[in-house]
Amino acid sequence: MRICLVYDCLFPYTVGGAERWYRNLAEALVAEGHDVTYLTLRQWDRGQTLELDPRIRVVSAGPRMSLYTAGGRRRILPPLVFGLGVLAHLLRLGRRYDVVHICSFPYFSLLAAALAQPLARFSLMVDWFEVWSDSYWRDYLGGLGGALGALVQRLCARVPQHAFCFSRLHAGRLRAEGLRGEITVLRGLYACAAQPAAPRAADLLVLSAGRLIPEKQPALGVAAIALAAREIEGLRGEFLGDGPERGALEAAIAEHGLQDVVSAPGFADGEVVEAEMRRALCMLVTSRREGYGMVVVEAAARGTPSVVLAGEDNAATELIVEGVNGTIARPDDAHGVAAAILRVHEAGDALRRSTVAWYAQQAETLSVDSSLDTVLACYGAADGPKAGRTP
Repeated sequence: MRICLVYDCLFPYTVGGAERWYRNLAEALVAEGHDVTYLTLRQWDRGQTLELDPRIRVVSAGPRMSLYTAGGRRRILPPLVFGLGVLAHLLRLGRRYDVVHICSFPYFSLLAAALAQPLARFSLMVDWFEVWSDSYWRDYLGGLGGALGALVQRLCARVPQHAFCFSRLHAGRLRAEGLRGEITVLRGLYACAAQPAAPRAADLLVLSAGRLIPEKQPALGVAAIALAAREIEGLRGEFLGDGPERGALEAAIAEHGLQDVVSAPGFADGEVVEAEMRRALCMLVTSRREGYGMVVVEAAARGTPSVVLAGEDNAATELIVEGVNGTIARPDDAHGVAAAILRVHEAGDALRRSTVAWYAQQAETLSVDSSLDTVLACYGAADGPKAGRTP
């Protein structure tokens, strides 16, 4: 098959769950013998050799641009430029593709593909990592901007497509937005060994790892650790990652007088994150918005339970079985999060053993390979006999 993957980011030049998904998908497809084009914004220096399988044809649909504001929000101009580049590419070359597989966000590239599809007649597959609520749009862009953002999202949902979601929460929202086509929920995004690591005894360490953006609420995590440390002698905290909320994180550490208790060393490579995850008492996920919650799976594979927040925009709660692989805390409540940390501490090694057992039972479903198999089957169903596992 001839497949065009469309996303404005490319791993490892930008790092995130969606970037890893499209990188894994592209490499799996070429390994199966399919012809793969990856359409993206340029994020590398001109003349630079790209760090991915050379069989993947990488095409720039726009120049190198900064995607985020200083506050960590997506800029408007790059998605517009990328959307125009996608439209030009698909109008010119769209007939060469059997399938165009695109990320719903940023939305203008999806609208561009929808405009080109009747002429090029490719099958359109769309990944919806998140479907934002109207209230979240208002919080993110204000009244008028939020209303426009919600309208564009609704228009994209009504484009004829086969949709992939990564949680029941967002699949339900997508249907409510008006999508009439098929929705397939993919549960696996983790590229890992099927067998979990044997859990080691936990240190008194509460670990948080991820990009420091407002939705992650790192200051809330600091406040919760301050409260929990009053009950657990020797408890420490560590925040791995960087981003626009770093100043707020450091201010919260100073405000609570935790300079000797909570560290924020910044971005850490994979080996450091892995080592810290293995020894942590728990993974603390204070995000109020998650499309999936990969860090919960990564921690469970190492026997480390997670604390996540309840909330209407947090799909990570779907990965938690209360008291089995972690616990769910009340949202935006430092006392509730601290109480959740205490529950994990009191459960001790028994919770670590049940976390490993949970992961072992779910490993196949949670693996990226299972999702890749499902996606390939959907390609075949959409495109008839010429699709499927062989070209």
